[in-house]
Amino acid sequence: MTKLKWGMIGGGEGSQIGPAHRLGALADGRFELAAGALDHRPEVGREYAQRLGVAADRAYGDWKEMLQGERDREDRVDLVTVATPNSTHFEISKAFLEAGFNVLCEKPMTVTVEEGEELVRISEKTGKICAVNYCYSAYPMVRQARAMVANGDIGKVRLVVTAFSHGHHGDATDADNPRVRWRYDPAMAGVSGQFADCGIHALHMASFICNDEVETLSADFASCIASRELEDDAMVNFRMSRGTVGRLWTSSVAIGRQHGFEIQVFGETGGLRWFSEQPNQLIYTPVGGRTQIIEKGEGGLYDEATRLSRVAIAHPEGFPMAVANIYCDLADAIQGQARDSLPVAADGVRSMAAVHYSVDSAKQGGAWVDARPPMFR
Repeated sequence: MTKLKWGMIGGGEGSQIGPAHRLGALADGRFELAAGALDHRPEVGREYAQRLGVAADRAYGDWKEMLQGERDREDRVDLVTVATPNSTHFEISKAFLEAGFNVLCEKPMTVTVEEGEELVRISEKTGKICAVNYCYSAYPMVRQARAMVANGDIGKVRLVVTAFSHGHHGDATDADNPRVRWRYDPAMAGVSGQFADCGIHALHMASFICNDEVETLSADFASCIASRELEDDAMVNFRMSRGTVGRLWTSSVAIGRQHGFEIQVFGETGGLRWFSEQPNQLIYTPVGGRTQIIEKGEGGLYDEATRLSRVAIAHPEGFPMAVANIYCDLADAIQGQARDSLPVAADGVRSMAAVHYSVDSAKQGGAWVDARPPMFR
């Protein structure tokens, strides 16, 4: 099998997300790292890219140089990953899509709804993929949950309760740490802090498992550390298009919680629970029956779970392998095999709309607002 060529922007040495992308993209031999502009410091980025095996003439100083260098190559990259600060996502993704490249953008895809809608239109016009790294949706047991809901195993969904809360930004004395501070700075993060950072993963997961969209929402935001301009804690209630009730809590000051991403889906005939700190297990309770633990790798799972499980039952697969599953679906899509489980620009703009309209709701004391981007109303 010929490997697809992959290029990365951002995610340099010492970054939080860069290693997960590199491990994920290369895990299954579908991609090779062929080009990169990995650091905002040109020489540092060039040097690091070459240490990772990128040829000197494709180790670029910045994304514009990479676009210029790759555009006219016969062996140009098949996919570009954008793993830069939020405020740069739109400009970079737009430029590469318009030049005919497939793009995987880190979340949030953009900082405004209008930018998100534009990326949707550009992706449709060019026929190129604009994917968003909602990688938690690619855990095998999350795919199992989605298949169970679709198959009617828990009946019509009534209620979804989800949370993505941790305590790693709960120390007020660490508020000026650059790796923390930017997340609460509107100039870098946009209109929202914690909800745009973690909460949209939980919101996307609710939509993904239920195969449904959020229509309206009511939000309460708080900056528990007073020096922060953007929220570090949020509660969002929402309603989905088929009547499902949703509850979402996200926080970065919940000291004692490590990762804290979990979701519970309650239907007419059963309930499901998944939490990221034990990602190999899906908890299933049929109405009137005993609670069961469904294990990754066991027999009888739906194909969407089975095809993305790499190792035998009882052996853990971690976060980079969830990222790897996104890259597997991307490789399939680039090579012409449709994957409707791949998060794309439409998912990204729905998330961005939810962020902006949650901010509006919070400013209005929790008023219920339309959560849909204008293009989908």
